[in-house]
Amino acid sequence: MEKENNGTVKAAGFMMVITLVGKILGLVREMFLAGKFSVGMEASAFLTASQIPRIFFDVVFASAISASFIPIFNEYLKKYGKKAAFELSSNFITIMTFLTGIITIFGIIFAPYITNVFADGFDRQTAELCVKLLRILFPTTIFTGIAFSLVGILQSMDEFNIPAAMSIASNVVIILYFIFLNDVFGVYGLTVAFLIGWLMQAVIQFPALLKKGYRYSFCFKIKDDGIKKIFALMLPVMVGTWVQPINIAINTKFASRLFNGAGVSAINYANTIYSIIIGVFVLSIANVIFPKLSRMSISNDNENFGNTISSTMEAMAFLIFPMALGLMVLSENLISVVYQRGNFDDFAVTITSRALFYFSLGMPGFAIQNILSRAFYAEQNGKTPLISGIVSIVVNVILCEALYGKIDVGGLAIASAVSQTISAVILFVPMQIKNKILNKKNIKEILKMLIAALFMLVFIVIIKNVVLSLGMSKNIEGIAVICFTTLSGIVVYALCAMALKINMMTNALNIIASLKRR
Repeated sequence: MEKENNGTVKAAGFMMVITLVGKILGLVREMFLAGKFSVGMEASAFLTASQIPRIFFDVVFASAISASFIPIFNEYLKKYGKKAAFELSSNFITIMTFLTGIITIFGIIFAPYITNVFADGFDRQTAELCVKLLRILFPTTIFTGIAFSLVGILQSMDEFNIPAAMSIASNVVIILYFIFLNDVFGVYGLTVAFLIGWLMQAVIQFPALLKKGYRYSFCFKIKDDGIKKIFALMLPVMVGTWVQPINIAINTKFASRLFNGAGVSAINYANTIYSIIIGVFVLSIANVIFPKLSRMSISNDNENFGNTISSTMEAMAFLIFPMALGLMVLSENLISVVYQRGNFDDFAVTITSRALFYFSLGMPGFAIQNILSRAFYAEQNGKTPLISGIVSIVVNVILCEALYGKIDVGGLAIASAVSQTISAVILFVPMQIKNKILNKKNIKEILKMLIAALFMLVFIVIIKNVVLSLGMSKNIEGIAVICFTTLSGIVVYALCAMALKINMMTNALNIIASLKRR
């Protein structure tokens, strides 16, 4: 078991590094976008148009791949071998391509109506531009369907690095466009570059699949037993995984009514930073443990199933508490350093940093929701995430309506954070009852982590104020605040964790000592 855990840690570590590279490139891409288009009409239209196909895909098909296909594919691998599993996957890819093709045609035809649903606050010029860009971008749904199907195959066969590198390929294409072609072709050329980048997410996986012995063979059997099992699991799971894409769509709809549509860009830029910081850790770990949980569930290994969730939750708490508090303190400085150049002015910094500050409140809920939803899907149980998702969406709508007029983009971010937290609680309670994933020892450790993070918070606020009092130029000041505050925060949190004898810190020190001995 120890050897398997070490392998999991190593896989998660490599995946975090690759994911981090992809996220950094994504941030560079957003920096170019902000510098060229700021929060103006073209930025709002492009960000909305690029978001809609992903929302359609996430709502309809992402659940089938991430939550339904992987458990059944693992079951076929274990019971019937590679050949049967590969035949199932070929059939699945064909069906996904067919269905996403229908969605694409539907999206292109009804683009004006879809734009109005997602951004009813846009003026006529912005809405018309969004429609044109949306029609170019809807084929990304097909490319994403193929890419995520391939991801499911590779992750089920314990290949995590290539899927994690997908965003690197797409971001490189878009960054090269900004550097060499944007001044010539503008936002329309950017839209085409975005489309090509999404195609590259599928292409980059082909060599790894060939190495694993995979060969696609055309098959379209909608009545196949494996496909029936996937779709039987898919229906409840599908609604359960709606929480994030639908909540993003809800936030975008309300944001389009703020600051003449500039609220859309502010929410998107803030969400990019938030997703980079939390996604590197949470999604990397969640993607690594999901196939393992699926295999444990198939083997009825309930003890290791519960222990894996427990240790993962504890690790998440160790990382998330200081990250959330640190991001709240540094939200304005971070947005200023990353985005404030070109057309991105002080007003854009203010509204974007406000959204990021309140998004940070949802970090613990985001982490718990992502880990526990995968645990339920591994058990082929989509009912509980279904309930969690519905409640979360309703809460988000109510809070957006109540808060956006009072705290503008901050209210929308609060609504998102609260809805994620409620979703996490709904998932946690039945999982705790069934598997006892947290005991008194775990709770004690998590409380010690929270205490250490609060000590860190007080210290970094002091450090930030000291740096700000030095009277440096604005550009240097922002970088200095981030660097000194982050480094000092890490040191203080580590020292507090050692003083409180937090197990995660002790384990980390033991790993470091072991590496030194080697």
